[in-house]
Amino acid sequence: VQLQASGGGFVQPGGSLRLSCVASGRMSFYNMAWYRQAPGKQRDLVATIGQSDSSNYVDSVKGRFTISRDNGKNTVYLQMNSLKPEDTAVYYCKAAIGYSVYWGQGTLVTVSS
Repeated sequence: VQLQASGGGFVQPGGSLRLSCVASGRMSFYNMAWYRQAPGKQRDLVATIGQSDSSNYVDSVKGRFTISRDNGKNTVYLQMNSLKPEDTAVYYCKAAIGYSVYWGQGTLVTVSS
């Protein structure tokens, strides 16, 4: 499966963005996730959503970010509210099933005044 992420951009602190990740194949079989990688840092998990729509978040984004999926559109979303400068990173989507893992190309989010 190929993943195409979009929706990144420049936003001021306190602003919002919605990221989208479209899968080329049927997404309903996959567990989906968003990761991010800040400059000079490792890629870290942000949020996951399972086949049954169960979701989990890293503590730093709880209450601000919401992950969701639309299997009919083969798309997973990350709604990001109350953005902070420390949220600045390249955001990647990931699809996983069994031992197979697929990554999107990343979309840059910059939060700055």
